[in-house]
Amino acid sequence: MSEENLVKVVKFGGSSLASAEQFKKVGAIIKADSSRRYVVDSAPGKRSKEDTKVTDLLYKCYEEAEEGLSFEKTFRVIKTRFNEIIAGLELKLNLDEEFETIYRKFEGKAGSDYAASRGEYLNGRIMAAYLGYEFIDAATVIKFDKEGNFLSEETNEALRARLKDVERAVIPGFYGAQPDGRVKTFSRGGSDVTGSLVARAVKADIYENWTDVSGFLVADPRIVENPKNIEILTYRELRELSYMGASVLHESAIFPVRKEGIPINIRNTNRPEDKGTLIVENTCHTPEYTITGIAGKKGFVSVSIDKDMMNSEIGFCRRALQVFEDNGISIEHMPSGIDTMTVFVDKDAFVDKEQQVLSGLHRVCQPDTIDLESDLALIAVVGRGMKNNSGNAGKIFSALSKKKINIRMIDQGSSELNIIIGVRNKYFDEAIKTIYEVYVNDEA
Repeated sequence: MSEENLVKVVKFGGSSLASAEQFKKVGAIIKADSSRRYVVDSAPGKRSKEDTKVTDLLYKCYEEAEEGLSFEKTFRVIKTRFNEIIAGLELKLNLDEEFETIYRKFEGKAGSDYAASRGEYLNGRIMAAYLGYEFIDAATVIKFDKEGNFLSEETNEALRARLKDVERAVIPGFYGAQPDGRVKTFSRGGSDVTGSLVARAVKADIYENWTDVSGFLVADPRIVENPKNIEILTYRELRELSYMGASVLHESAIFPVRKEGIPINIRNTNRPEDKGTLIVENTCHTPEYTITGIAGKKGFVSVSIDKDMMNSEIGFCRRALQVFEDNGISIEHMPSGIDTMTVFVDKDAFVDKEQQVLSGLHRVCQPDTIDLESDLALIAVVGRGMKNNSGNAGKIFSALSKKKINIRMIDQGSSELNIIIGVRNKYFDEAIKTIYEVYVNDEA
């Protein structure tokens, strides 16, 4: 297929649309490639470290309105942000009527979801005017049911029908609407999801997600100095890394495009010449290193349930897990032995229900002992290249042992795509640096 016949959906994050200067960069990127036909925008982000995101200002403004306080000052700040962008772009666009509607809706307590969505809505209006594209309000095409649950297939049908004869359009990210017209938002970062939904609906050749970094990095740059960039990442690798804390892309953005086999390209608005990271269903591309990436999270508790002959007791695991479910606690990880079952849970979720869980486990499982260990971190070492390299667990053990880092748990999935390591919180950064050293620097 020739380049002119390609269809690309492009989503730009808040930092990419924080000011008129950033808008101009975005405009140049879109105009440089005629196949970039559908644009999904975020609300204006921070212009500097000290600045405040417009979405946060909207939440604050609505909170003031809901509490019966004067919200004039905060509303004026929000209005100024958008008018500065319009002036900087020299657009003949007046949003006074829109601001008046939003003000009245705030007074009428239209809901925090409505308030939060206005950043994307107004930025979308500006972007459409700047590009000369059609503006499509996401509330008319992104569908939620009356309980606020997202409706995937209904949304796909609505988007496909609406965009069928539209050559170029701007669709705001982050929100949709319920059957009665009430605005409903995705979780924070949900503009990524909107972009993915649009890409699926138009059967895009590629979904470009533009942000302020040049794709995914092998490790967190706050821990590892100048980590390498990941060129190609599979959906499964991305799921593993996202779950363990890598946060360049909203993890729910994977599913719509995966259904259609559409690649995602993470790109940098401030460095458009960088190729970024390409996320694909599968690839025969040989990874540069044995591992693709390292990610992790702190703040876990391990609950170790010991009972002789546990393995021959039918239903033991189910009964144990039911106790956690009954207390509303999600299981993060579950390595097990013949007579031991260990459950890793988030400490913040567990601590207030600790005694209810312990008594519940004693009641339904009659264990010999239950041991708790807190202040643990889990680190995921992920990579499709590990399948073809033996001794990965031994390599990690050896490297961490030399640094005197005690491993509390190690577990390798049957797919050989990842190894999960448990260490104490205090060793978290050092463990990641050490693993990066042996798998990246030593292999370079």
